[in-house]
Amino acid sequence: MLHSLQELGKELGRNVVRGWESLTDGWRELLSRSAGALTQFERKNSGKGELVPADAPRWSLLAGDVVDNGHEVVVRLEMAGIDKADCEIVVDGNTMFVRGEKRFDGTYISGSYHLRQCAYGVFERAISLPFAVHADKADARFEKGVLVVRLPKAREAAPLRVQVQ
Repeated sequence: MLHSLQELGKELGRNVVRGWESLTDGWRELLSRSAGALTQFERKNSGKGELVPADAPRWSLLAGDVVDNGHEVVVRLEMAGIDKADCEIVVDGNTMFVRGEKRFDGTYISGSYHLRQCAYGVFERAISLPFAVHADKADARFEKGVLVVRLPKAREAAPLRVQVQ
């Protein structure tokens, strides 16, 4: 009986270690993939929507992709629950800033919350661009809660040979 309990203890220990390793792997992946996507929402309100509840989260993920397709940089940013009218895009050098507001609309809610994970308020997300772009030729579209910005790449300056005199 003692031997059976010892074997059971060893098996339980191995399962706990495997579970812990799986959990830490998940957290590591979440942290590495969400680098930059974790966005703070300030509880300011422009006055157009309801006040942001005090117990609403202050941080949320605005997950995105930056793709180089050869002639342009395409930025795709998931912005569920945000209206395109509440979104502003500014390109400054090799950084694209997306600013906006996710408004709280409590009109459809009656009762008390058992889960509150959605952040509301004013936000800003900075996205590094891998190349110089022509911001004045950018095309931005907002569809199904996804912002897609196409930025034509700026021509890289050709090497210039300087004659030594």
